[in-house]
Amino acid sequence: MTAEEQTSEVQHTVPLEGEDITPKKDGGVLKVVKREGTGTEQPMTGDKVFVHYVGTLLDGTHFDSSRDRGEKFSFELGKGQVIKAWDVGVATMKIGELCQLICKPEYAYGSAGSPPKIPPNATLVFEVELFEFQGEDITEDEDGGIIRRIITKGEGYSKPNEGAAVEVTVQGTCNERVFDERELKFEIGDGESFNLPAGVEKAIMAMEQGEEALFTIKPKYGFGSAGNVQFNIPGGATLQYKIKLAAFEKAKESWEMNTTEKLEQSSIVKEKGTQYFKEGRYKHASVQYKRIVSWLEHESGLSEEDEKKAKALQLAAHLNLAMCYLKLQEPNKALEHCDKALELDASSEKALFRRGEALFGMNEFERARDDFQKVVQLYPANKAAKNQVLLCQKRIKEQHEKDKRIYANMFQKFAERDSKVKDCLYYNSHKRV
Repeated sequence: MTAEEQTSEVQHTVPLEGEDITPKKDGGVLKVVKREGTGTEQPMTGDKVFVHYVGTLLDGTHFDSSRDRGEKFSFELGKGQVIKAWDVGVATMKIGELCQLICKPEYAYGSAGSPPKIPPNATLVFEVELFEFQGEDITEDEDGGIIRRIITKGEGYSKPNEGAAVEVTVQGTCNERVFDERELKFEIGDGESFNLPAGVEKAIMAMEQGEEALFTIKPKYGFGSAGNVQFNIPGGATLQYKIKLAAFEKAKESWEMNTTEKLEQSSIVKEKGTQYFKEGRYKHASVQYKRIVSWLEHESGLSEEDEKKAKALQLAAHLNLAMCYLKLQEPNKALEHCDKALELDASSEKALFRRGEALFGMNEFERARDDFQKVVQLYPANKAAKNQVLLCQKRIKEQHEKDKRIYANMFQKFAERDSKVKDCLYYNSHKRV
Protein backbone atom coordinates (compact mmCIF):
# COMPACT_ATOMS: atom_id res chain seq x y z
CA MET A 1 0.00 0.00 0.00
CA THR A 2 1.40 3.42 -0.96
CA ALA A 3 1.84 6.26 1.53
CA GLU A 4 -0.90 8.19 -0.29
CA GLU A 5 -3.32 5.26 0.06
CA GLN A 6 -2.45 4.91 3.76
CA THR A 7 -3.11 8.62 4.34
CA SER A 8 -6.42 8.35 2.52
CA GLU A 9 -7.42 5.35 4.65
CA VAL A 10 -6.55 7.16 7.89
CA GLN A 11 -8.52 10.22 6.82
CA HIS A 12 -11.61 8.14 6.15
CA THR A 13 -11.50 6.60 9.64
CA VAL A 14 -12.40 10.02 11.13
CA PRO A 15 -15.86 11.42 10.29
CA LEU A 16 -15.59 14.80 8.60
CA GLU A 17 -18.80 16.25 9.97
CA GLY A 18 -19.97 19.76 10.83
CA GLU A 19 -21.38 22.94 9.37
CA ASP A 20 -19.57 24.29 6.32
CA ILE A 21 -18.70 27.83 7.40
CA THR A 22 -16.59 28.85 4.41
CA PRO A 23 -17.88 31.81 2.35
CA LYS A 24 -17.61 29.70 -0.83
CA LYS A 25 -19.29 26.65 0.79
CA ASP A 26 -16.48 24.47 -0.50
CA GLY A 27 -16.23 22.32 2.64
CA GLY A 28 -12.85 23.75 3.53
CA VAL A 29 -13.77 24.45 7.18
CA LEU A 30 -16.35 22.38 9.06
CA LYS A 31 -17.50 23.55 12.48
CA VAL A 32 -19.10 21.68 15.37
CA VAL A 33 -20.18 23.70 18.43
CA LYS A 34 -19.36 21.80 21.61
CA ARG A 35 -20.47 24.53 24.02
CA GLU A 36 -22.56 27.56 23.15
CA GLY A 37 -21.17 31.01 23.84
CA THR A 38 -22.95 33.97 25.41
CA GLY A 39 -24.53 37.03 23.81
CA THR A 40 -24.89 37.72 20.11
CA GLU A 41 -21.72 39.65 19.34
CA GLN A 42 -18.95 38.04 17.31
CA PRO A 43 -15.42 39.28 16.58
CA MET A 44 -14.85 41.41 13.49
CA THR A 45 -11.95 41.82 11.10
CA GLY A 46 -9.06 43.53 12.85
CA ASP A 47 -10.22 42.59 16.36
CA LYS A 48 -7.63 41.13 18.69
CA VAL A 49 -8.95 37.75 19.84
CA PHE A 50 -7.81 35.61 22.77
CA VAL A 51 -8.27 31.82 22.54
CA HIS A 52 -7.12 28.48 23.83
CA TYR A 53 -6.69 25.70 21.29
CA VAL A 54 -5.62 22.09 20.88
CA GLY A 55 -4.51 20.97 17.42
CA THR A 56 -4.53 17.35 16.24
CA LEU A 57 -4.10 15.38 13.05
CA LEU A 58 -6.93 13.16 11.83
CA ASP A 59 -5.32 10.14 13.48
CA GLY A 60 -5.56 11.90 16.86
CA THR A 61 -1.88 12.93 17.06
CA HIS A 62 -1.46 16.19 19.00
CA PHE A 63 0.85 18.67 17.27
CA ASP A 64 0.23 21.88 19.23
CA SER A 65 -1.69 23.15 22.27
CA SER A 66 -1.88 26.54 23.98
CA ARG A 67 -3.36 24.79 27.01
CA ASP A 68 -0.15 22.80 27.43
CA ARG A 69 1.77 26.09 27.49
CA GLY A 70 -0.70 27.56 30.00
CA GLU A 71 -1.02 30.80 28.04
CA LYS A 72 -3.84 32.04 25.83
CA PHE A 73 -3.02 32.68 22.17
CA SER A 74 -3.93 36.04 20.62
CA PHE A 75 -3.97 37.36 17.05
CA GLU A 76 -5.66 40.02 14.92
CA LEU A 77 -8.58 38.47 13.09
CA GLY A 78 -8.66 38.61 9.29
CA LYS A 79 -5.12 39.96 8.94
CA GLY A 80 -3.53 36.74 7.69
CA GLN A 81 -1.58 36.21 10.92
CA VAL A 82 -2.87 32.63 11.23
CA ILE A 83 -4.04 29.90 8.84
CA LYS A 84 -7.07 30.79 6.75
CA ALA A 85 -9.31 28.32 8.61
CA TRP A 86 -8.78 30.23 11.84
CA ASP A 87 -9.68 33.58 10.30
CA VAL A 88 -12.85 31.96 8.95
CA GLY A 89 -13.74 29.90 12.03
CA VAL A 90 -13.03 32.27 14.93
CA ALA A 91 -15.07 34.99 13.19
CA THR A 92 -18.19 32.81 13.73
CA MET A 93 -17.65 32.34 17.50
CA LYS A 94 -19.10 34.05 20.57
CA ILE A 95 -17.47 34.71 23.93
CA GLY A 96 -17.23 31.46 25.94
CA GLU A 97 -17.91 29.25 22.93
CA LEU A 98 -16.01 25.97 22.54
CA CYS A 99 -15.98 24.44 19.07
CA GLN A 100 -14.22 21.99 16.79
CA LEU A 101 -12.86 23.15 13.45
CA ILE A 102 -11.96 20.58 10.78
CA CYS A 103 -9.66 22.33 8.34
CA LYS A 104 -8.86 21.05 4.85
CA PRO A 105 -5.26 21.55 3.61
CA GLU A 106 -6.30 24.48 1.39
CA TYR A 107 -7.34 26.36 4.55
CA ALA A 108 -4.39 25.12 6.62
CA TYR A 109 -0.77 24.46 5.54
CA GLY A 110 -1.49 23.13 2.05
CA SER A 111 0.86 20.90 0.09
CA ALA A 112 3.91 22.16 2.00
CA GLY A 113 2.68 21.19 5.45
CA SER A 114 4.58 22.53 8.47
CA PRO A 115 7.46 20.12 9.16
CA PRO A 116 8.21 18.27 11.27
CA LYS A 117 4.83 17.93 12.96
CA ILE A 118 2.35 18.60 10.14
CA PRO A 119 2.77 16.54 6.96
CA PRO A 120 1.92 17.79 3.43
CA ASN A 121 -1.77 17.96 2.45
CA ALA A 122 -2.89 17.38 6.05
CA THR A 123 -6.44 17.96 7.23
CA LEU A 124 -6.26 19.40 10.75
CA VAL A 125 -8.64 19.35 13.70
CA PHE A 126 -8.67 22.21 16.21
CA GLU A 127 -10.60 22.52 19.44
CA VAL A 128 -10.91 26.27 20.01
CA GLU A 129 -12.31 28.24 22.96
CA LEU A 130 -12.89 32.00 22.61
CA PHE A 131 -12.35 34.04 25.79
CA GLU A 132 -12.21 37.67 24.68
CA PHE A 133 -11.95 40.01 21.73
CA GLN A 134 -11.27 43.72 21.49
CA GLY A 135 -11.23 46.31 18.74
CA GLU A 136 -8.11 47.67 17.05
CA ASP A 137 -6.51 50.79 18.54
CA ILE A 138 -5.65 53.06 15.58
CA THR A 139 -4.16 55.98 17.53
CA GLU A 140 -0.47 56.80 17.05
CA ASP A 141 0.16 56.65 20.80
CA GLU A 142 -2.01 53.54 21.25
CA ASP A 143 -3.84 55.30 24.06
CA GLY A 144 -7.18 53.61 23.38
CA GLY A 145 -8.69 56.87 22.14
CA ILE A 146 -10.01 55.49 18.82
CA ILE A 147 -11.01 51.82 18.61
CA ARG A 148 -12.01 50.32 15.25
CA ARG A 149 -14.16 47.29 14.54
CA ILE A 150 -14.47 46.43 10.85
CA ILE A 151 -17.92 45.49 9.56
CA THR A 152 -16.92 45.14 5.90
CA LYS A 153 -13.30 44.89 4.83
CA GLY A 154 -12.16 47.36 2.20
CA GLU A 155 -10.23 46.82 -1.02
CA GLY A 156 -6.48 47.16 -1.56
CA TYR A 157 -3.98 48.68 0.84
CA SER A 158 -4.13 52.38 -0.03
CA LYS A 159 -5.59 54.78 2.55
CA PRO A 160 -6.51 58.49 2.46
CA ASN A 161 -3.74 60.91 3.40
CA GLU A 162 -3.79 64.51 4.63
CA GLY A 163 -5.58 66.59 1.99
CA ALA A 164 -7.23 63.59 0.29
CA ALA A 165 -10.71 64.11 -1.16
CA VAL A 166 -13.07 61.58 0.45
CA GLU A 167 -16.68 60.46 0.02
CA VAL A 168 -18.09 58.97 3.22
CA THR A 169 -21.29 58.03 4.98
CA VAL A 170 -21.19 58.78 8.72
CA GLN A 171 -23.55 57.93 11.54
CA GLY A 172 -22.68 59.38 14.95
CA THR A 173 -24.17 57.95 18.14
CA CYS A 174 -23.91 59.03 21.77
CA ASN A 175 -25.55 57.02 24.55
CA GLU A 176 -27.50 55.06 21.90
CA ARG A 177 -28.90 58.31 20.42
CA VAL A 178 -28.12 58.98 16.75
CA PHE A 179 -27.06 62.63 16.57
CA ASP A 180 -25.51 62.80 13.10
CA GLU A 181 -26.30 60.91 9.90
CA ARG A 182 -24.95 62.24 6.61
CA GLU A 183 -23.27 61.54 3.27
CA LEU A 184 -20.29 63.88 2.90
CA LYS A 185 -17.61 64.90 0.44
CA PHE A 186 -14.68 66.86 1.84
CA GLU A 187 -10.90 67.04 2.08
CA ILE A 188 -9.08 65.47 5.02
CA GLY A 189 -8.05 68.39 7.21
CA ASP A 190 -11.31 70.23 6.62
CA GLY A 191 -13.55 68.04 8.78
CA GLU A 192 -14.18 70.74 11.38
CA SER A 193 -16.01 72.75 8.69
CA PHE A 194 -18.50 69.88 8.58
CA ASN A 195 -18.74 69.67 12.39
CA LEU A 196 -16.79 66.42 12.52
CA PRO A 197 -14.50 65.74 15.49
CA ALA A 198 -10.78 65.18 14.86
CA GLY A 199 -11.16 61.47 15.63
CA VAL A 200 -13.41 60.94 12.61
CA GLU A 201 -10.73 62.23 10.24
CA LYS A 202 -8.11 60.05 11.94
CA ALA A 203 -10.49 57.11 11.58
CA ILE A 204 -11.02 57.74 7.87
CA MET A 205 -7.26 57.93 7.30
CA ALA A 206 -6.98 54.36 8.64
CA MET A 207 -9.61 52.97 6.22
CA GLU A 208 -9.47 51.29 2.83
CA GLN A 209 -11.86 52.05 -0.01
CA GLY A 210 -15.20 50.30 0.46
CA GLU A 211 -14.54 49.63 4.14
CA GLU A 212 -17.33 50.03 6.67
CA ALA A 213 -16.36 50.14 10.32
CA LEU A 214 -17.49 51.08 13.82
CA PHE A 215 -15.29 53.51 15.75
CA THR A 216 -15.45 54.25 19.47
CA ILE A 217 -13.98 57.72 19.99
CA LYS A 218 -12.94 58.96 23.44
CA PRO A 219 -13.43 62.68 24.37
CA LYS A 220 -9.80 63.55 23.57
CA TYR A 221 -10.49 62.78 19.90
CA GLY A 222 -14.18 63.70 20.02
CA PHE A 223 -15.78 66.93 21.19
CA GLY A 224 -13.60 67.13 24.30
CA SER A 225 -14.65 68.71 27.56
CA ALA A 226 -16.67 71.40 25.76
CA GLY A 227 -19.07 69.00 24.03
CA ASN A 228 -21.06 70.11 20.99
CA VAL A 229 -24.07 72.41 21.24
CA GLN A 230 -25.42 71.73 17.75
CA PHE A 231 -25.58 67.98 18.36
CA ASN A 232 -26.47 68.35 22.06
CA ILE A 233 -23.38 66.38 23.11
CA PRO A 234 -22.26 66.97 26.72
CA GLY A 235 -18.63 67.55 27.63
CA GLY A 236 -16.50 64.44 28.16
CA ALA A 237 -18.76 62.21 26.06
CA THR A 238 -17.53 59.05 24.32
CA LEU A 239 -18.85 58.82 20.75
CA GLN A 240 -19.57 55.95 18.38
CA TYR A 241 -19.32 56.51 14.64
CA LYS A 242 -20.25 54.07 11.90
CA ILE A 243 -18.31 55.16 8.83
CA LYS A 244 -18.27 53.87 5.26
CA LEU A 245 -15.53 55.10 2.95
CA ALA A 246 -17.20 55.01 -0.45
CA ALA A 247 -14.33 56.55 -2.44
CA PHE A 248 -11.27 58.73 -2.10
CA GLU A 249 -8.55 60.40 -4.12
CA LYS A 250 -5.23 60.77 -2.38
CA ALA A 251 -3.52 64.13 -2.25
CA LYS A 252 -0.22 63.99 -4.11
CA GLU A 253 2.80 63.22 -1.98
CA SER A 254 5.97 65.30 -2.35
CA TRP A 255 7.77 62.63 -4.39
CA GLU A 256 4.88 62.46 -6.85
CA MET A 257 5.20 66.12 -7.88
CA ASN A 258 7.79 67.97 -9.92
CA THR A 259 9.05 71.41 -8.90
CA THR A 260 6.44 73.31 -10.89
CA GLU A 261 3.60 71.32 -9.30
CA LYS A 262 5.05 71.84 -5.81
CA LEU A 263 5.23 75.60 -6.31
CA GLU A 264 1.70 75.73 -7.76
CA GLN A 265 0.23 73.58 -4.98
CA SER A 266 2.11 75.55 -2.32
CA SER A 267 0.51 78.78 -3.51
CA ILE A 268 -2.93 77.16 -3.44
CA VAL A 269 -2.62 75.72 0.09
CA LYS A 270 -1.08 78.99 1.33
CA GLU A 271 -4.28 80.79 0.37
CA LYS A 272 -6.34 78.03 1.93
CA GLY A 273 -4.34 78.30 5.15
CA THR A 274 -4.79 82.07 5.19
CA GLN A 275 -8.55 81.64 4.88
CA TYR A 276 -8.55 79.21 7.82
CA PHE A 277 -6.45 81.65 9.84
CA LYS A 278 -8.89 84.50 9.18
CA GLU A 279 -11.70 82.24 10.41
CA GLY A 280 -9.77 81.55 13.62
CA ARG A 281 -9.17 77.91 12.72
CA TYR A 282 -5.48 77.94 13.56
CA LYS A 283 -4.91 74.18 13.69
CA HIS A 284 -6.39 73.74 10.23
CA ALA A 285 -4.32 76.65 8.95
CA SER A 286 -1.15 75.10 10.39
CA VAL A 287 -1.82 71.83 8.51
CA GLN A 288 -1.79 73.73 5.20
CA TYR A 289 1.39 75.66 5.99
CA LYS A 290 3.15 72.45 7.07
CA ARG A 291 2.43 70.97 3.64
CA ILE A 292 4.37 73.81 2.02
CA VAL A 293 7.36 73.16 4.26
CA SER A 294 7.29 69.40 3.58
CA TRP A 295 7.13 69.98 -0.19
CA LEU A 296 9.85 72.60 -0.49
CA GLU A 297 12.36 72.36 2.37
CA HIS A 298 14.50 69.68 0.69
CA GLU A 299 14.03 70.83 -2.90
CA SER A 300 17.34 71.38 -4.69
CA GLY A 301 18.75 72.16 -8.13
CA LEU A 302 16.17 74.89 -8.77
CA SER A 303 16.50 77.64 -11.31
CA GLU A 304 17.18 81.11 -9.93
CA GLU A 305 13.54 82.13 -10.44
CA ASP A 306 12.11 78.96 -8.85
CA GLU A 307 14.59 79.24 -5.97
CA LYS A 308 13.29 82.73 -5.26
CA LYS A 309 9.65 81.55 -5.33
CA ALA A 310 10.39 78.54 -3.12
CA LYS A 311 12.23 80.65 -0.57
CA ALA A 312 9.38 83.19 -0.41
CA LEU A 313 6.79 80.42 0.08
CA GLN A 314 8.84 78.67 2.79
CA LEU A 315 9.42 81.96 4.60
CA ALA A 316 5.71 82.75 4.52
CA ALA A 317 4.87 79.23 5.72
CA HIS A 318 7.23 79.42 8.72
CA LEU A 319 6.05 82.93 9.63
CA ASN A 320 2.43 81.87 9.43
CA LEU A 321 3.08 78.70 11.41
CA ALA A 322 4.71 80.84 14.10
CA MET A 323 1.62 83.03 14.20
CA CYS A 324 -0.69 79.99 14.39
CA TYR A 325 1.24 78.59 17.34
CA LEU A 326 1.23 81.95 19.10
CA LYS A 327 -2.56 82.00 18.76
CA LEU A 328 -2.70 78.42 20.04
CA GLN A 329 -0.51 79.45 23.00
CA GLU A 330 2.29 77.08 22.04
CA PRO A 331 5.29 79.45 22.17
CA ASN A 332 7.90 76.66 21.93
CA LYS A 333 6.64 75.64 18.49
CA ALA A 334 6.32 79.27 17.45
CA LEU A 335 9.96 79.82 18.43
CA GLU A 336 11.05 76.86 16.30
CA HIS A 337 9.42 78.27 13.17
CA CYS A 338 10.73 81.78 13.82
CA ASP A 339 14.25 80.35 13.94
CA LYS A 340 13.68 78.58 10.63
CA ALA A 341 12.30 81.78 9.09
CA LEU A 342 15.39 83.68 10.26
CA GLU A 343 17.60 81.04 8.60
CA LEU A 344 15.92 82.06 5.35
CA ASP A 345 15.97 85.81 6.09
CA ALA A 346 18.10 86.93 9.04
CA SER A 347 16.58 90.43 9.07
CA SER A 348 12.90 89.44 8.70
CA GLU A 349 10.86 91.97 10.68
CA LYS A 350 7.99 89.54 11.28
CA ALA A 351 10.27 86.67 12.28
CA LEU A 352 12.18 88.77 14.83
CA PHE A 353 8.99 90.29 16.25
CA ARG A 354 7.19 86.93 16.52
CA ARG A 355 10.24 85.28 18.05
CA GLY A 356 10.19 88.07 20.63
CA GLU A 357 6.52 87.28 21.30
CA ALA A 358 7.30 83.57 21.64
CA LEU A 359 10.15 84.22 24.06
CA PHE A 360 7.95 86.62 26.04
CA GLY A 361 5.34 83.83 26.30
CA MET A 362 8.06 81.55 27.65
CA ASN A 363 9.04 84.21 30.28
CA GLU A 364 12.41 84.67 28.55
CA PHE A 365 12.11 88.44 28.92
CA GLU A 366 15.75 89.40 28.33
CA ARG A 367 16.00 87.39 25.11
CA ALA A 368 12.62 88.74 24.02
CA ARG A 369 13.81 92.32 24.68
CA ASP A 370 16.89 91.69 22.52
CA ASP A 371 14.72 90.61 19.59
CA PHE A 372 12.36 93.58 19.94
CA GLN A 373 15.35 95.96 20.17
CA LYS A 374 16.76 94.47 16.98
CA VAL A 375 13.41 95.13 15.28
CA VAL A 376 13.56 98.76 16.45
CA GLN A 377 17.12 99.10 15.14
CA LEU A 378 16.29 97.68 11.72
CA TYR A 379 12.77 99.12 11.46
CA PRO A 380 12.55 102.36 13.50
CA ALA A 381 8.94 102.93 12.47
CA ASN A 382 7.75 99.79 14.27
CA LYS A 383 5.97 101.29 17.28
CA ALA A 384 4.72 97.91 18.50
CA ALA A 385 8.31 96.71 18.93
CA LYS A 386 9.17 99.85 20.93
CA ASN A 387 6.24 99.18 23.23
CA GLN A 388 7.32 95.57 23.63
CA VAL A 389 10.83 96.66 24.61
CA LEU A 390 9.36 98.78 27.40
CA LEU A 391 7.09 95.93 28.50
CA CYS A 392 10.04 93.52 28.55
CA GLN A 393 12.09 95.95 30.65
CA LYS A 394 9.17 96.26 33.06
CA ARG A 395 8.92 92.46 33.37
CA ILE A 396 12.70 92.15 33.81
CA LYS A 397 12.60 94.74 36.62
CA GLU A 398 9.66 92.95 38.25
CA GLN A 399 11.55 89.67 38.00
CA HIS A 400 14.65 91.19 39.59
CA GLU A 401 12.60 92.65 42.45
CA LYS A 402 10.88 89.33 42.97
CA ASP A 403 14.26 87.58 43.04
CA LYS A 404 15.56 90.12 45.58
CA ARG A 405 12.56 89.47 47.84
CA ILE A 406 13.06 85.73 47.56
CA TYR A 407 16.76 86.00 48.41
CA ALA A 408 16.05 88.49 51.22
CA ASN A 409 13.54 86.11 52.78
CA MET A 410 15.96 83.25 52.29
CA PHE A 411 18.80 85.12 54.05
CA GLN A 412 16.42 86.18 56.83
CA LYS A 413 15.44 82.55 57.40
CA PHE A 414 19.09 81.52 57.45
CA ALA A 415 19.85 84.28 59.99
CA GLU A 416 16.92 83.21 62.20
CA ARG A 417 18.03 79.60 62.02
CA ASP A 418 21.62 80.49 62.91
CA SER A 419 20.37 82.58 65.83
CA LYS A 420 18.29 79.70 67.16
CA VAL A 421 21.27 77.37 66.86
CA LYS A 422 23.46 79.81 68.83
CA ASP A 423 20.80 80.23 71.51
CA CYS A 424 20.45 76.49 71.82
CA LEU A 425 24.21 75.98 72.11
CA TYR A 426 24.42 78.74 74.73
CA TYR A 427 21.57 77.24 76.74
CA ASN A 428 23.02 73.74 76.64
CA SER A 429 26.52 74.92 77.64
CA HIS A 430 25.18 76.84 80.64
CA LYS A 431 22.91 73.99 81.63
CA ARG A 432 25.91 71.64 81.88
CA VAL A 433 27.69 74.16 84.11
